[in-house]
Amino acid sequence: MEIKIDSNGLWYHGSDRLFDTLREGSTITQWRELAEAFSHKPSRLSYDDSGSISHNGSENGLLYVIDEPLEIGTDIYRHPNTTMDKNAEFLTKRPLRVRLIQRLGE
Repeated sequence: MEIKIDSNGLWYHGSDRLFDTLREGSTITQWRELAEAFSHKPSRLSYDDSGSISHNGSENGLLYVIDEPLEIGTDIYRHPNTTMDKNAEFLTKRPLRVRLIQRLGE
């Protein structure tokens, strides 16, 4: 599956914890549904070529959006050890402000 990155697009992070700053080394994505799935803390996650995600997570989740400008290469970089398609996961190089946009599964 091809995942295109929009340099002006939103970046998401899914978690089961409340915070306002994402730590360095955290995973972010422009694929909202992927961040939503990870917010449920699955031990198993997969997706098909059409982008349909399956997982076994059951925790209530929180969906965040990165709330400050960022630049690929300077602030974030492609996850070097991901098993997912190119551009699915990026890692943060520094702490980033986030804003909670949705509570999931409550």
